Amino acid sequence: MIRRLRETWRRLRLGTRLALGLGALALVVFAVVGTALTTYMRDYLSAQLDDQLGLAQTAQSKSIVANGTLQGKKYYRWYYAVYDVKDGIPVLRKPEESSDLPSDIGDLTAVARAQIAEGTEVLRTRDLTGEGEFRLRGCEVEPGVVLVSGAPMDAINDTVRQLVIIQVVAFGLALLALVVLGRRLLRRGLQPLSDMAHTAHGIASHDLTESAARLPLRADERGGGPEVEELRTAFNTMLEHIDDSLAVRAEAEQRLRRFVADASHELRTPLMSVRGYADLFQYAAANVPEERDRHLARLRAEAARMGILLDDLLLLARLDAADVETPLRPEDADLAELVEQAADAFRAGHPDHPLTVALGERPVRLRVDPVRIRQVLDNLLTNAAVHTPAGTAVSVTLSVAGGMASVRVADAGPGIPKDDRARVFDRFYRVDKARSRDRGGSGLGLAVARSLARAHGGSVELASESGATVFTVTIPLGAAPAR
Repeated sequence: MIRRLRETWRRLRLGTRLALGLGALALVVFAVVGTALTTYMRDYLSAQLDDQLGLAQTAQSKSIVANGTLQGKKYYRWYYAVYDVKDGIPVLRKPEESSDLPSDIGDLTAVARAQIAEGTEVLRTRDLTGEGEFRLRGCEVEPGVVLVSGAPMDAINDTVRQLVIIQVVAFGLALLALVVLGRRLLRRGLQPLSDMAHTAHGIASHDLTESAARLPLRADERGGGPEVEELRTAFNTMLEHIDDSLAVRAEAEQRLRRFVADASHELRTPLMSVRGYADLFQYAAANVPEERDRHLARLRAEAARMGILLDDLLLLARLDAADVETPLRPEDADLAELVEQAADAFRAGHPDHPLTVALGERPVRLRVDPVRIRQVLDNLLTNAAVHTPAGTAVSVTLSVAGGMASVRVADAGPGIPKDDRARVFDRFYRVDKARSRDRGGSGLGLAVARSLARAHGGSVELASESGATVFTVTIPLGAAPAR
């Protein structure tokens, strides 16, 4: 039974449970107040009756002393007993009227004995047989004479009973109104929480597996007090974070799909070439020495290009997982010397692009991986040569400021279209989609350059306008590579 009640209680809504709890608390308060009020009223009426008994006995005692009788000093339904004391024992004096005494005078006699023993007024409440509850008072009229009077308590009991009934009815109605109105007020106050619960249900039913999944739901209802406002703000902030996470996830999924598709496409071409030349050798179509050497050279070129592509992919993967394994081997190096070496290699490989080098103060000591820094510089210079026509001037400028070393690689080419600038560092992205892979590269050079610069704690930034493209590599002086 108790277990069933507990389960029923748990299934109730929060507003109902709060209202019932408030009603139970109010019931306890009403019970305490009603008990205190009833007790106080009964004691107050009893004290008044005691005073009335005392005043009546004072007048009756004077009448007994003066006239030896109680005539003219009696009250309706009151009992009177006069005792003569002989040797400490009360002896009942014959009553003037038979109605002065109850059918059983044992309680009155007990009060007389108590008065004789204590020597002062005695008050007792007794239930007289067949008569009801009476308030008895015994006092000494004169030496050797004791008067015991009894007043009915029916009026007091009736008053207290009516008071209890009024309290029960009034408190019951107040309790009912408190529960009903309190439930409505609590429901209105908890309405924002219900709205947030409906919003959460809506989110739970929303398909979050979609690539572009967003959460259009928000808890917009106002009210409920500062606490509910704080909860609503935290709830909506959480939804915003979820939205941002979903957007990042969708973007990452799109980039991953694009990366896999581009990588597959890039690898497919050399693999198809290798397969084709292998078929030629298999069917003896390239047994002429000149043809065989030409096809072998082509096979080596395709394998080399595929090896470079795989090396770049492996390097990017290792840079992405730098927390586990860093691909850098830092040592002290002179950045000016590295720039000179990259410039010499560029002049040898691209004699049709005039190169200007400005090194400024040297040496520029850094703790970097010199091989990887050379790779960054080579990629940027090669990018300037590949994407500009022959005869385009290229410049390299080295400067130091604010604890940072900067290498500025600029060309006087046509620049990068505005729509493509935000994606030039994406993997496998090409500005010129029609450019052949032999001339345009794999689209990983700038991605590798930026990742390597970030691994050293620096960055690669692009500034492109019509007639100029500028890449700036920034590396902190003396800083250890970022792990």
